[in-house]
Amino acid sequence: MPLVEVTCAPDVPEHTLRELGAVLPHLVSVAVECPEEPYDGDLQPGDVELRFRQLGPLDRCGLDIVIEVRSKWFESRATDRQERVDRLHDSIAEATGLDDFGVYLTLPVAAWSQGE
Repeated sequence: MPLVEVTCAPDVPEHTLRELGAVLPHLVSVAVECPEEPYDGDLQPGDVELRFRQLGPLDRCGLDIVIEVRSKWFESRATDRQERVDRLHDSIAEATGLDDFGVYLTLPVAAWSQGE
């Protein structure tokens, strides 16, 4: 289950963020799909967690939007992580028309548990 945090400049329109929120779960799932965690195209609640926040007055960022994706480390993901994040960036740009944004993909060693 990927965790996705979107940090944006205060002047990014809400409709842009809503559009981004609509496409990110699928695009991120495709980007991190692997044999250990295959993606069947049927997202369920909790499969991808999205969090949005605006830059604060003390934050410094050179981009309008930064998208941070954290997904559990598997060797099959790690071997081509740069290609995965490049494809994700291209997919987001194509789906939304955004150009001034960055994507950061981390694959920490982690575990997850949740109730039904």
